[in-house]
Amino acid sequence: MSSRRFTHFLTATTLFSLCALNVSLMADDQASPAESGVSYYKDIRPIFQSHCQGCHQPAKKGGEYVMTDFSQLLRGGESQEAAIVPGKPDESYLISLITPVDGEAEMPKGTKPLSSVEVDLVRKWIEQGAENDAPASTQPKFSADNPPVYNAAPVITSLHFSPDGKYLAVSGYHEVLIHHSDGSGLAARLVGMSERIETARFSPDSTKIAVTGGSPGRMGELQVWNVSDNSLLFAKTIGYDTLYGANWSPDGKLISYGCPDNTSHALNVEDGKEVLFNGAHDGWVLDTVFSVNGDHLVTVSRDRSMKLINVPTQRFIDNVTSITPGALKGGLNSVDRHPTKDELLCGGADGVPKVYKMFRDKARKIGDDFNLIRAYPALQGRIFSTQFSKDGTKVVSGSSFNGVGQVKVANYEDGKELSSVDLDGGIFSVAFHPNGNTVAAAGFGGEVHLIEAATGKIIKSFVPVTIQTAVAGAAEE
Repeated sequence: MSSRRFTHFLTATTLFSLCALNVSLMADDQASPAESGVSYYKDIRPIFQSHCQGCHQPAKKGGEYVMTDFSQLLRGGESQEAAIVPGKPDESYLISLITPVDGEAEMPKGTKPLSSVEVDLVRKWIEQGAENDAPASTQPKFSADNPPVYNAAPVITSLHFSPDGKYLAVSGYHEVLIHHSDGSGLAARLVGMSERIETARFSPDSTKIAVTGGSPGRMGELQVWNVSDNSLLFAKTIGYDTLYGANWSPDGKLISYGCPDNTSHALNVEDGKEVLFNGAHDGWVLDTVFSVNGDHLVTVSRDRSMKLINVPTQRFIDNVTSITPGALKGGLNSVDRHPTKDELLCGGADGVPKVYKMFRDKARKIGDDFNLIRAYPALQGRIFSTQFSKDGTKVVSGSSFNGVGQVKVANYEDGKELSSVDLDGGIFSVAFHPNGNTVAAAGFGGEVHLIEAATGKIIKSFVPVTIQTAVAGAAEE
């Protein structure tokens, strides 16, 4: 599996976080919070973000109602009734939609109603004048009609080829960039709410894309897009930090993902309902993958472990890797499953790609690492992404060390190294084209490199976005 991570580039992340914190603090200083009573920013916005904005945002305007823009939040949607009338909750159409009658409410659609406490908070906020005290930094800036503009190439945390070989999904800022797989040009831009994209992965039949990401320290989000018309099927706001490691079950019915609160999850794509929740890890869950028949989920974490979970029962079954202290030197960032066998390719802080059996067939003993099948040639630094080729004959891994990226391809069966290439900037994501002949790699440098798997020759390199150049008149001034 290709991808990912917000944690992949500590220095960049630290700078990003400090800048975000500084902007947030400045915005808070300039905001005019409600003098008393209910705050939109602190009390109401989190309710709407968790329960409503997934279906009412620029990318998916349910009922032509957008709740991420404050003016549109007040105005309402296709009913042409004012959703919120400041000072008059009984005349506000939104109140009638979210207030349960006989235990059921019209909104949120298809899920349980807001609690009485949440409805009362919204009512009280409207009664007090429905003021907007949210910092400017929280206001949405981008949509399909107003996509991000880049002054520099973005750090790329996720790459994935569609199984039919037509497209390459590349992570951007607030969007997933869908390129033609040969690097010949941009096919689509999927602009959503999440400023950070951690994973973008095509479904097994290439018809959908699952996206995990969010806004660091504010929200996590899972998006599911339809490839044919670039429409957002649904989006779910989850937790208060970015989500990681999206993956599809082999039948395309479930999506798994990991959270920085140490939990692993899976939901049903058809109705968006959660079918798996597990908290066996002691660190951020960074990647996930299903077994061949989809009844087990494997997860890797910063806690230096790979865990096996039974999907129907949601129970932790086993530590796939050794539990002996010091057996694994650092966390695991990536995991992928062999296309036809329950064997797992993983990579992490020690820089050594390894393949493990998914299921233990021998009693565990302290000090053993029995499930280990083989290790592959080490890479420089930390591995952030690993993947099997579609036919299972090759493996690829990407790493980062002191500003240099490395990509290595090896034979699956004997571990023989086929090619190795060093690249400027840490590599955070690698992906095999379905034909197995080409590997895509990208990371801190912001370029996508298409590499010949057998030789390591770079076929093509391209920046996946258009970089804005200085206005012509600016130089004259």
